[in-house]
Amino acid sequence: MYRILVIEDDFSMAEAMKRQIESWGNEVLLVSDFQHVIPTFVEYDPHMVLIDVMLPFYNGYHWCGEIRKISNVPVIFVSSASDNMNIVMAMNMGGDDFIPKPVDLNVMVAKIQALLRRAYDMAEKSPVLEHGGVALNVNDTSFSYGGERVELTKNEFRILQTLMEKKGKVVSRDTLMARLWQEDSYVEENTLTVNVARLRRKLSAAGAKDFIATRVGSGYIIEIRRGSLE
Repeated sequence: MYRILVIEDDFSMAEAMKRQIESWGNEVLLVSDFQHVIPTFVEYDPHMVLIDVMLPFYNGYHWCGEIRKISNVPVIFVSSASDNMNIVMAMNMGGDDFIPKPVDLNVMVAKIQALLRRAYDMAEKSPVLEHGGVALNVNDTSFSYGGERVELTKNEFRILQTLMEKKGKVVSRDTLMARLWQEDSYVEENTLTVNVARLRRKLSAAGAKDFIATRVGSGYIIEIRRGSLE
């Protein structure tokens, strides 16, 4: 399931888009505060953005430019201003596609599905997991931050990989223990505590302080923070 952020001030149109996109199994959030779009974007952490050109306060080109400062998430413009100049402007500002109004909802879904496949089917094959400036290199069990490369043990790597794959969600100690058991016949619970502590020290020494948070009684989480670079 993909998260899609819709930035459209015609609420009847936005609701129609939402229903159609959700009917294909995706999740949709409609922006309601058109003066402060970026905090909503950062908190929701969408896989895709659909944005109108003409919006209150700032136009869609402005917000696409702001999004591009912090994310490479796919952006589709949806607008009645569908002349060549506006389409070229949308692409130059970082847009990936353009859907003219009135919107054909079936065409919209087809374009969304195609762009999601291109963006994320390839990403799933990538040997790198990235979040908050930390890049975990799957092929050589190391991570990079701020240009510095840091080697990890196999247990540290499995812990960080699991947490990054589930970023924004609490991962229980039992889940992490099971991940460590995949290749080792037995791992004591204390081993997990020691490895998490050592992993945190390596991240902190590289400059990624407080990258892994503890949820007492629940487990660990890599939080999606307001203003984080994705």
